[in-house]
Amino acid sequence: MTDPLPSPPPANNPFNPSPYPYGFVRWFPILTVLRSYQPQWLLQDISAGLVLTAILIPAGMGYAEAAGLPAIYGLYATIVPLIAYAIFGPSRILVLGPDSALIALIAATVLPLSHGDTNRTVAIAGMLAILSGFLCIFAGIAKFGFITELLSKPIRYGYLNGIALTVFIGQLPKLFGFSVHGNSLLQELNELVQGILAGKTNWTAFAIGISCLATILGFKRFFPKISGVLVAAIGATLITSSFGLATTKNISVIGILPQGLPTFQIPQITSSDFNVLLSSAVAIALVSFADMSVLSRTFALRGGYKVDRNQELIALGIVNIATGCFQGFSVSSSASRTPVAESAGAKTQITGVVGALCIALLLFFVPMLLQDLPHAALGAVVISATFAIVEISSVLRLYQLRRFEFFLSIVCFLGVALLGVIQGIFIAVGLALLAFVWSAWRPYYAVLGRVDGLKGYHDIVRHPEARRIPGLVLFRWDAPLFFANAETFNYQVMRSVADAPTPTKWVVVAAEPVTDIDVTAADAIAELDRTLQDVGIELCFAEMKGPVKDRLKRYGLFSKLGTENFFPTIGQAVDRYLEVQQVEWRDWDEL
Repeated sequence: MTDPLPSPPPANNPFNPSPYPYGFVRWFPILTVLRSYQPQWLLQDISAGLVLTAILIPAGMGYAEAAGLPAIYGLYATIVPLIAYAIFGPSRILVLGPDSALIALIAATVLPLSHGDTNRTVAIAGMLAILSGFLCIFAGIAKFGFITELLSKPIRYGYLNGIALTVFIGQLPKLFGFSVHGNSLLQELNELVQGILAGKTNWTAFAIGISCLATILGFKRFFPKISGVLVAAIGATLITSSFGLATTKNISVIGILPQGLPTFQIPQITSSDFNVLLSSAVAIALVSFADMSVLSRTFALRGGYKVDRNQELIALGIVNIATGCFQGFSVSSSASRTPVAESAGAKTQITGVVGALCIALLLFFVPMLLQDLPHAALGAVVISATFAIVEISSVLRLYQLRRFEFFLSIVCFLGVALLGVIQGIFIAVGLALLAFVWSAWRPYYAVLGRVDGLKGYHDIVRHPEARRIPGLVLFRWDAPLFFANAETFNYQVMRSVADAPTPTKWVVVAAEPVTDIDVTAADAIAELDRTLQDVGIELCFAEMKGPVKDRLKRYGLFSKLGTENFFPTIGQAVDRYLEVQQVEWRDWDEL
């Protein structure tokens, strides 16, 4: 009888061409984990799970409030992802849950649609998670894991900085002890300033919030092995409870959490809501997987295993669907909680399961434990997380190395901050695609010659001393040939012929950098060949890749140009030219 769960080759074998789990096991990575689970790992996973829980609780509640939801839903959006990813996720220790990179996206979508109705806010946030989950699954099955490459580093720096500023401004009112209701960053900032000037500041809440923020940052700087989030949350809760600050100083606190676990329910939304949510779901899916793929690969390299990014997409989708169906909201990997799990000794996803069970037990038996936790403390937790995602030195590096990418990052930042998170991301992606088309439209090209003492053929612009063969133009095109640059290619070839020091008899295109030729470009090449033939010039190609030749054969262009006009190397093309034209050039035989 065939084993239904075949053992895949070792994942960390560098000579294994297919290191990912396959077959039935691929869809349930937990089976691979359990089959290879070592008993000594259990104690480490449990202790790491307990440490992780201390951060999961305040972080989950803080992110929920930052997204415009009651704090309890942050715990729901923490429990479900940890369990779902433990079953379907390919990464061994990645922690999924509410994340700062998504909070502004969620808030920007659900708050304008909910109009202050909490039930409607929860339903819209849940459906947003479900939609983004289905998009991730579809992309994973279709093997679209490469789509995250649309978010280049400049774009990611820009949107992370924009999100950090958006979330930071949105959480400042909690530190000052009052609320604002602006629909944009500028409106929120204006209301914040007006509130401070009007004397709305609750200085006790402000003192608690600033103290918590200083504690979190201080522990992170001087005592990194101790959770500053936990110390701040416990300290703020004890002080508020001991002095009755909720009543005597009008401090806003969490209150008693609902007892029990979230129930399964499909969020109900209107058709008009669906149209708005779909574009937001695309943005959330793109952003969450872009961050997740980087983090997943990083920890996989540390652990000596590999992660299939398409399976990672599918797992992310399943996690978000499950979360949305259990009153949660969109989640992603956590760049702050995953290192905590790793440093605490986590070996597998059992760590996340332990964390989820601990939160579930808290909701079952002691939901009143966190009732005196101030909202100002949760605001400090979220603000501290924004400091972790800010990219300033990296943007300055872009300014020094590549000004256009710096400009792209700034445009994305301003788009996210001023126009909205979703609009800013799509604008940045559009600009990135436009930049790609622009660079491919006008790529670098060169006329080549020989340089004494150097092998091969070199750009005469960079090497003015290069020697050229009379009557021969060696032209290199450093890009694929497609509809947008075909006419530019023809123009530059003709210009190189016109600028040649002697009447041209042959043009040899050094085609090694040309990775593709589409139909429009093939027609343009045929037109160029006719033009050159009319004036007695032969068009040839050298070093063209096999797959590109195959395309020309399908287009019928290969035989039309003549198979004898395609050479394996530039040197062979040059030798043939010298032979056919009987060119006598001093010292050429020595090269």
